[in-house]
Amino acid sequence: MILGLSSCEDRELITIAPEAAPIVMDLSAQTLVLDPNFPSNPAITVSWDPAKFNVPVETKYTVEISASESFETKEILGSTIQSVTHLSFSNVEMNNAAKKIGFLPGVEQEMYFRVVSFIGDNDFEQVSNVTSLKITPYLAAPIYKYVDLYLIGDATAGGWDNLASNNNLLPLLKSTETGQYTFTGLFKVGGFKMIKVKGSWDAQFGLGSAAGMLSTDGGSGDIKVLSEGYYKLTVNTTDLTYTLEPVAAPTKTYTSVSIIGSVNGNWDTDTQLTQSTFDPHVWMAHSVSLQAGEFKFRANNAWDVSWGTNAEFFGTAVQGGANIPLGAEWTYDVYFNDATGAYTIIPVE
Repeated sequence: MILGLSSCEDRELITIAPEAAPIVMDLSAQTLVLDPNFPSNPAITVSWDPAKFNVPVETKYTVEISASESFETKEILGSTIQSVTHLSFSNVEMNNAAKKIGFLPGVEQEMYFRVVSFIGDNDFEQVSNVTSLKITPYLAAPIYKYVDLYLIGDATAGGWDNLASNNNLLPLLKSTETGQYTFTGLFKVGGFKMIKVKGSWDAQFGLGSAAGMLSTDGGSGDIKVLSEGYYKLTVNTTDLTYTLEPVAAPTKTYTSVSIIGSVNGNWDTDTQLTQSTFDPHVWMAHSVSLQAGEFKFRANNAWDVSWGTNAEFFGTAVQGGANIPLGAEWTYDVYFNDATGAYTIIPVE
């Protein structure tokens, strides 16, 4: 024990100290016009001097971008380990990056770059100088990483027609929790299942071994509805469970429901939704062109009743809520339930 203590006391304590931050030395281009015809082609390489420490250490780097030189908001473009001091990015990677920081397609804008170095878990973080380039993104599908579920069956609006052209197949409301969905609306006497992709039975969810259980087997049974009425369906595709509970029928109806906002080009124009002939509280618009911007749903083309919330693509809007954001100009399918405020916005490929 005495020998061990002696050797520990004699050991030299090494203190790591940064000496110089990385400096962005080179962008392989000063102007980028991104080409949608060759998305995987290289667009740019970012290179920088290594950060310097008083002893040899493995340094990690992140390349950050921003729409402003002050980096008030930023996105990580890429990361390296093992002291690598360059990164290359393709047309589609740069286009997606431009989209994330709010750049408009077809417009030349200034994109700012900097490099952050660190060791371990964000220890000794140092930030380089800032450089920039002119970049023109192209119009591309929004970044949509969600899995939708559609109701199908004679108890639902879509019937048993699973064709991609069946606009009455209604999506369940997604959750931020993976695999969890809900749907509140009218069910008629009959049966139903759920499918992931319009036009395909390959990914389906039907009745499992008992009520409340789901099966993904192609021969799964139908979930039965024995009495027509309004129900709340809750689905967990991870646990393969569901509940179907009766709820009170909505009493308030509207003559029209529309989208109003800058996604239409201005706040003076309404994009009208179509009322479902199956459930008068469900409204839809298919293959509608919307710009990047904000919007609300409103009833009867007036501001007496409007719904909104700060969530893109899906959520539960509330009366008088915030504007709903939409980050990219594209063609969308839109679904809205005036009884619950649930909405789903799906980019059309």
